[in-house]
Amino acid sequence: MTVQPKNPKDDSVWRAELTPAEYAVLRQAATERPWTGELLDENREGIYRCRACKAELFRSETKFDSHCGWPSFYDPTNSDAVILREDTSLGTTRTEVLCRNCGSHLGHVFDDAPQTPTGERYCMNSIALSFEAE
Repeated sequence: MTVQPKNPKDDSVWRAELTPAEYAVLRQAATERPWTGELLDENREGIYRCRACKAELFRSETKFDSHCGWPSFYDPTNSDAVILREDTSLGTTRTEVLCRNCGSHLGHVFDDAPQTPTGERYCMNSIALSFEAE
């Protein structure tokens, strides 16, 4: 069964609401260059939200430095925050992470973080997230 976003929008609405760079990542599954995202070195306490719809996705206490060039988290806020789906776009199988609320592409999750409580690394594009300090 394929999980559908809770609040989908028409593509023309996304194009009007997002910048071209945001649209490329959030709606076309592009990836920002590593080590360039504005949230990579964000260390304050707070909430990371989907830039497109503002749904809560991650909390700062699950963020960790994975040395991969993108903000990394070991667990979403709750199990309903994201949709995970198979991605074979680069000739290899990965797990894509989408916002459950709007279906926007956020990044990928990998099971290569044994130093975390979950063993997972949610590798997110900074441009796909907004940060709200507590």
